[in-house]
This record gives sequence, C-alpha cells and structure tokens, in this order.
Amino acid sequence: MKTTVRSATLGLLAGVALQALAPLPAFAQASTSQGATAETVTTQLPRAVRPSHYDVTVTPDAKALTFAGKASITVDVVEATSTITLQAADLTIAEAALASSAGKQVGAATVSLDTEAQTATFTFAKAVVPGRYVLSIDYTGKINTQAFGLFALDYKAADGSDKRALFTQFENSDARRFMPSWDEPFYKATFSLRTIVPSDEVAVGNLPVESRKDLGDGTTLVTFGTSPKMSTYLLFLGLGDFERKTTQAAGTEIGVLTKRGDLAQADYALDSSAALLPWMNDYFGTPYPLPKLDHIAAPGRSQFFSAMENWGGIFYFENAMLLDPKIASNELRERIFTVVAHEMAHQWFGDLVTMAWWDDLWLNEGFASWMESRAIEKFHPEWHPELTALGSRELAMGQDAYLTTHPIIHPIKTVEEASQAFDSITYSKGEAVIRMLEAYAGSAQWQAGVQAYMKRYQHANTVTDDLWAEIEKASGKPIAQIAHDFTLQPGIPLVKVSASCRAGQTSVSLEQGEFTRDRGADKQPLAWRVPVRAAGLGGDAVETLLQGKGALTVAGCAPVVVNAGQSGYYRVLYDPATFAGLAGSFAKVQPVDQLGILNDAVALGYAGRQPMADMLGLVKALPVTTSPQVMERAARVISELGGYARGDASREATLARFATARLLPVLRRLGWTPRADEPVVDGDLRATLIETLGSLGESTVVAEARRRFTASKSSSSAIDPSLRVPILTVVAKNADVPTWDALHAMAKRETSAQVRTTLYSLLGMARDPALADKALALSLTDEPGVTTTPVIISSVAAGQPDKAFDFVVAHHEAVMARVDSSGATRYVAKLAQGSADPAMVDKLKAYAQAHLAQGARRPVDEAIAKIRDRIEVRQARMGEVGAWLAKAGY
Repeated sequence: MKTTVRSATLGLLAGVALQALAPLPAFAQASTSQGATAETVTTQLPRAVRPSHYDVTVTPDAKALTFAGKASITVDVVEATSTITLQAADLTIAEAALASSAGKQVGAATVSLDTEAQTATFTFAKAVVPGRYVLSIDYTGKINTQAFGLFALDYKAADGSDKRALFTQFENSDARRFMPSWDEPFYKATFSLRTIVPSDEVAVGNLPVESRKDLGDGTTLVTFGTSPKMSTYLLFLGLGDFERKTTQAAGTEIGVLTKRGDLAQADYALDSSAALLPWMNDYFGTPYPLPKLDHIAAPGRSQFFSAMENWGGIFYFENAMLLDPKIASNELRERIFTVVAHEMAHQWFGDLVTMAWWDDLWLNEGFASWMESRAIEKFHPEWHPELTALGSRELAMGQDAYLTTHPIIHPIKTVEEASQAFDSITYSKGEAVIRMLEAYAGSAQWQAGVQAYMKRYQHANTVTDDLWAEIEKASGKPIAQIAHDFTLQPGIPLVKVSASCRAGQTSVSLEQGEFTRDRGADKQPLAWRVPVRAAGLGGDAVETLLQGKGALTVAGCAPVVVNAGQSGYYRVLYDPATFAGLAGSFAKVQPVDQLGILNDAVALGYAGRQPMADMLGLVKALPVTTSPQVMERAARVISELGGYARGDASREATLARFATARLLPVLRRLGWTPRADEPVVDGDLRATLIETLGSLGESTVVAEARRRFTASKSSSSAIDPSLRVPILTVVAKNADVPTWDALHAMAKRETSAQVRTTLYSLLGMARDPALADKALALSLTDEPGVTTTPVIISSVAAGQPDKAFDFVVAHHEAVMARVDSSGATRYVAKLAQGSADPAMVDKLKAYAQAHLAQGARRPVDEAIAKIRDRIEVRQARMGEVGAWLAKAGY
C-alpha cells in the first residue's frame, strides 16, 4: 500500500486502518531462519482448521449498497473439532454446511457471530475428524461509501450524468467484510472469483477474465482465473463504466483502467509500468508470476492512502495515477512514477512473499519504499533520488524523536494496532534502515541476498530474520546484529563529532548518544551498532562500525563530513569548531551532504542541542545557484519557522523579510515561465518558491499570483499547468471574500474530478478566519462529495488547527461519517497536532476519553507530544531566531 508518508517529500500520510478490537489471545512471534510456521506466528484464530482454496461468487446491488455472496471454502482440518471459527464483519449469514472433499455431507452448521471480535463460529453436531472438507456459506453484506471492504465511489461522468463505481479495499483486515474468511496474512490460499454484474459495465480482478456468460436479464456472470496462493487482503474486484488500454512487457499484459473519458491520462502510468516490469524481474531474479498486471484508477480521495498492491489488480485513487493535463507538473509525474514503482515492488515484497503477521509489515512497506528510490535511480536520475530519500528519512526521524515512537518491528495484537502501523516508522524509517544496510553490505551482495530470499520463500510467509539470514550469506557481514539494533528498538542514534588535523591527517573522534525531542536528559541512551562513513571535502571515505566511542583518520586537513553520502540513519552533532569549518566551506560540500548537514542542524536546533543560528547561517550561506532540492529545503526551513511565528506579527514580518532576501533572487533567476530545456528540478523549485513566498505574504509574489489567476479566467494559457496548484494555493491563502467566491465557483463547475477535489481543498486554506468557517460549513454539504469533506477540513487544520479541531468535535457524527473508518482513530489527532495552544492538550485527552478505545490512542499521544514540543520551541527557541535575524539586519 502506498500511503502519503513518502509523498509528503513531494509536497503531498497515513495508511489503512480499522475500528478497534479488544486484544485477543496470540502466540508470540518467533524469529526464525526457517520461515514462518503456524506454531511461530501470531494469530487471532484457532489453528485447527486452515483454508486452501476459496470459490466465491458475489452479486453486488450498487443502487441498494448491498451484495449477496456464496463462498465454498476448501479447508484442511488438522485437529478434531466441533467448531470452525473464521473472521466475518458486517455480514449476515443465511446458512452454512460442511461436506467432505468427496461430496459427503457432514451436516448443517449452527452459526454464531461475535461482532466485537469480528468472527463467525460454525458449530456442528459432532466433532469433525481431520481431513479435507468444503465449507459452503450463503451470506449478504453491505457496500460501504468509504474505502474499506466492498465500497462505492460516486462521480459525475463527462456528460454530466451520475455514476457509481465499485471497488474493494481489504488491507489490513477488511476481506472479512466481503466474505467469511481466515483474514490473516499467514493463511494463504488460492482464489476463484465470480461476479454477477450489469452487462454494460466492466469487471476487473486479480486474474484475467476467464469467461463471460450472459444471464439474459441485463446481467452477466464474469468468471476470473484462479489465483496463485495469496493472503486474503490481496484479493480485488472492481466494477464500473471503465475503459482499458494494454501493452505487453516481459511476457505480461499490462493494462490501465479509468472511468470513461480519462484513458489518455493513464498513458504515463502505463508506460512507466511497462518499463519497470522487466527491470524488476531482473532485480528480484524471479519473474512476475501472473499473466496480467492492471492499474485501476478510481475517482475520489482517501486521507490515508493513495494506492493498494492487490496482486495483478493495483488500485489507485486518481491523483496518484492520472496525469491530468490541467495540473501536469514534474512533481505530479514524480508522484505517479513513485506510487506505480512502490505498488509494483509489492508484487514481490508482499504479494509473492508475505509477512506472516503484521509485526513485520515493514517487510512489505519499507522495502517497497526503498525500491521506489532504486527505480528512480534507474529511470529518472535527473530527479536526484539520493536527495529525495533524505526527505523521507526526515519524516521518519520527525516521528522517531519522540517518546511516543515505536520500533520498526513491534508486537501487533489487534486490528487497530495493525492499522496504526501504517506510518512513517514502517515506511520511511524502514526505507532508511534498508538504505543503510545495503550500503554496508554492498549493493551487489544485497541484491544477491534479496534474490535468494525471493526464490526460497515465494508463495510463502516469512519473518524479518528470514531476510537477514539470506543477506548475511550473500555479504558475509553481520547484518542481523546491526539490523536488530535499528528494527527492534525505537529512536535515533546521535553521533557526536570532534576533529583536529596534524601532519596532513585529520583525526575524528566519535561518541554515540541518542537524539530526542522530549526524552529527559537523565535517561540512559539506547545503544546501536552504527555504520559510520566519513570523508574530507573532495577526499575518499573511511568507514567504521561505531559502538559507544570510536575514531577515524581521514587524509588531508579539509573539513570532514560524517555520514558522508547520507546513507546512515543517525543525527550528527559536530563540535563548534568542526561545524564552523563545514559552514565556512558549505558551498563546496556535495548537495546530498549539504542537505544532510542542514537537516541535522535544523533538528538539533529545535531540540536545543545546537544554536538555531547554525541552521539560519547555513540557509543564508547557500549560493543562488545551489542544488534546487537543497534550496527547496532551505525554503521549507523558513516556512516552518513561519509556522512557529504565527500570531506574532513582528516576528512574522521579520521572517518574511528574511525569506524575501534569501529566496526572491532565486525565483527571479528562474522566472515565472518554465523554459523548455530547463532541468525538471528547476520547475519543482520554482513551484516551491512561489508557494513559500506567497504563503509568507511576499507582496510581489502575491500580486503576480493574483494577476495570473485573474488572467486565467479569460485565457487558459495564463497559468502554466506545472504552476497551477502553487499559484492557486497562494491566491487561496491570501483570499478575500470575492476571491474565495471565485475559487468556489471554479470548483463547482470543474469537470475533472481530480482538479475539482484540489480546488475544494484550496478553499480550506484561506487565512481569513471567516472564510475558513465558510469552508468548514461547506465541507458538510453534499456539494463537494463525501470523500472531499475530510480534505477540506484538513486544509483548514494546516493553518488553523484549533478551529478545525473544534469544528470536528462540534459536528463529530456528521464528520466521522465521511472519514475513512480505516483511519478514523488518527484523523482528529492529526488535525490538532499543529496547535500551539496549551489548552489543546486537555481537549485531545477529553476527545480520546470520549471516543477512542484505550488501545487506539497512540495518535492522540503523538499529537500531544508535538503540541508540547511546539510550545517549548516557541518559548525557548524562537527568541534565538529573532536575535539572529535582528543581528543580520532583517
């Protein structure tokens, strides 16, 4: 699954979740190099009965939002039992019976449903002896209006008519809403899926359509091919007025499906997929095993995920797959390519080889995130993925620096805990740790280990140590020891550095500690084995495995960069003299290390471990011609300071002057009009500068954005598509009533679903509190659409978190009816986390007490930690910023 975690580095978090369950008995997961077994894997079900094949027929009634289902499940009874318990949620079971594999009836079952545990138990008159049986179940279920189970998305067709499409979304634990099943990743089985659908609509599943039978009543029975062994969460069905286009790559039919009229917008995704598939076949050393791979674009939005890796039928929301010409930009192209690469990587890491239980979710998500960067490195090196990866690492460290963090691998006992595991620790820290371990093992050795892992465990389940065993065999290095330090405990190593030069050599002293934003100074730091790489400017790197204290010798007397190349997952704190030497030569430092040094200075400054002046000095020292991605980071540093200064007019004005002096010359050099031959990263920087300066109220940028917005009403060429979103963002943030009304009118008449949702989200960005109130009121009407409501509220929260939170609390039932149930426990906390009002802490505690189960409150705890930290920064750090700005003459 692709959450918006990584995409936040592209200017766009969350995962898929579910309602809380009370903890159920579970076996402890064991580390093993022999593969996962029933005896070593966590479960919420008895192990006496195990499925091997599902034969499922569903008949959806899209208008009534219901469906009927028939399931014949081939099971192996391994211990005599009089009951069979599996998972079922929101299903009504009419009847069930059990027969031997030869067809002999065992008898009807008495069915009992446990709503809280989401299980169905079938009880038989006498014990069922070990053997193979078929459990047949007739049932009905609900079609949801948010992305879980079988769900509907409504949209306007190109001709203005109302349309409804159906899709499934099962990760992590929602296949049980589609069919009674062993809905846990360990229970792999094969699937035969049939569906009875309107004859004029297109049905798509994991496998190609095997047959279509006209039933003579306007419906057709569609039968899909039988799948390989896979987990329930990977099953997929889509149905609607779709168009499909295909191509061939590496012996596989690759297709894209969109709602009618949008097929041309999927060409970029199709072409990217066709290039990626043979490359991934080669990298993994195991060919993609299915005959087709479809990419399906759906209208609407989710606040928590962008796409889902259903085997052979990848689901996307449109904004993650379609290249709409109205807003086409390199940022959007990079987002689409990244999401496609992520989901395709899952076809191996996740689908072919699947984690045995949700503890090891990172085996799916961290590796797919890492493979994105590998793919960009191969096909789009001009995007500089080595720099983008640092943005992803910062996301992880932004969560990992607080007491509320968790290890990459941590015990999962409930559905809700599994849902909340789709976060930046799983994705971005997972990716960063893999990058570090790959650099330590060697790229070729790492790939050899991955290939051996794929070959050994294809169509099976694993735990993390199964992978480490293969990497160690291939590399001959102690990968598991290092990996355990970084995956089984939380937090961030801090490497403290001092350096001195004598006789043409620099001696570098290293001492390990722990970086934190809210742990007490008296806390005993955790310990890691840290691969450290250091290099003098322009010199060769030297490496060591740091445990506690250590030293390195670097040739020459040039300033030394520790974590050279930035492959390590740790912060670096230089002593003042060493840092001053780097700052004085900052223009000569490689862009990837400029970015790493700046990121560390920012984090250490906010944490009170380094003067805020150090990060400000680095931002000021960057030449106008520095790497566009480093300059983008500098712009975001200033923008973030603006957020901390919000409400202090004098401090806001001073920061705006600093931003103007630092960033406006860069924008003037780039100009407002993209050049045909410019590097694509220049276009990304231009968009960031316009949005940053405009958001800080820089008068000339605001005026130019407004001028172009006005001109665009009569000329479509007034705004280049690559700048449409940043320009409209500036206009929206600085909107008065007539401007807001004009944006609202644009949103109402927009025919592109993707652009329409974007325009509605912009309405929530207005700084004027009265206009924010209008946006909030609009969000609960039918006008923007059910899936757009949460987006509007989130936009308000970005600038006015207290207002958005209070609105949701006041209209809780109405708002939560429009929020994905999969992420409901996270949504409200995230709205509030930007607050700097001490009263918000008690408000959040009261909200959690009233609405959240005890085991579902981690997002609230995380939000409270960030609010307290924000208050601390405003009180203890912003004075340093003001003093530096005053001394610098701003």
